[in-house]
Amino acid sequence: MPIRIPNALPAKEVLVKEGVMVMDETTASRQDIRPLQIALLNLMPNKIKTETQIARLIGSSPLQVDLTLVRIGNHVAKNTSEDHLLSFYNTWEEIKDRKFDGFIITGAPIEKLPFEDVSYWSELQQILDWTTTHVHSSFFICWGAMAAINHFHDIPKHTLDKKAFGVYRHKNLNPASPYLSGFSDDFSISVSRWTEVRRGDVPADSGLEILMESPDTGLCLLHEQFANRLYIFNHIEYDSTSLSDEYFRDQENGTPVDLPANYFPNDDPKSTPQNRWRSHAFLLFGNWINQVYQTTQFDLNDIGKDRT
Repeated sequence: MPIRIPNALPAKEVLVKEGVMVMDETTASRQDIRPLQIALLNLMPNKIKTETQIARLIGSSPLQVDLTLVRIGNHVAKNTSEDHLLSFYNTWEEIKDRKFDGFIITGAPIEKLPFEDVSYWSELQQILDWTTTHVHSSFFICWGAMAAINHFHDIPKHTLDKKAFGVYRHKNLNPASPYLSGFSDDFSISVSRWTEVRRGDVPADSGLEILMESPDTGLCLLHEQFANRLYIFNHIEYDSTSLSDEYFRDQENGTPVDLPANYFPNDDPKSTPQNRWRSHAFLLFGNWINQVYQTTQFDLNDIGKDRT
């Protein structure tokens, strides 16, 4: 089954060209199916690119999914038009009375800032608390994952001496986990961050299970059974050219950054990079959607009642 998105969302044209099954709102309304309700809180500057990346992965599921786009209410986006936001996004205040099967919070390029210095930190903390009672399963990505794990478990992020940047090998630490079904024992994921969460800071009694880790860049994916939370610190959702886009952008801005590791063929930035994480990105999101479908409440109103 396809993903259901707003009729005029720019991601639709891209996804259709890629062969992703997309259903517009008009067609979906004629089907008598209980679709999964998934929301995306998009904190990335280029919201159109990020919403396309996430919709691509969610749209690979055989289930019908209604995707709701959410933004921080008191934050002014600099890289996305106000028309786009008004046309396709809801503020959290506008959707906070709803229940969702799944809720995704993306990263944001503000890693070096202390959490309390982020302009929307107070609202984000409210949203994180809200997910406990209004969301069946949450999926936090990169800075979003660091923010969530700090909020729920007081686990700090640490600034790196230089940016962890490139495509790195990771280990599957629990092949029996339903979230890692079909994963190789050893696989690659794209990494782009200035901070890290360290294994030694994860309390033994936190209920957090480490599912993926890299010998080079450390923790990657953690699962928390309570509230069905996933925390991923790397960018498995990235496009093939996302790292090169960041590299050339930083060069133009004068930001000191190394060539992304294990990315350009022969380390030649003029070469077309190869995507070595795409299949596992689809696997991870497909496994997550399947777990949400298998374990969520039939009646959305029942979600979170056992956590109050």
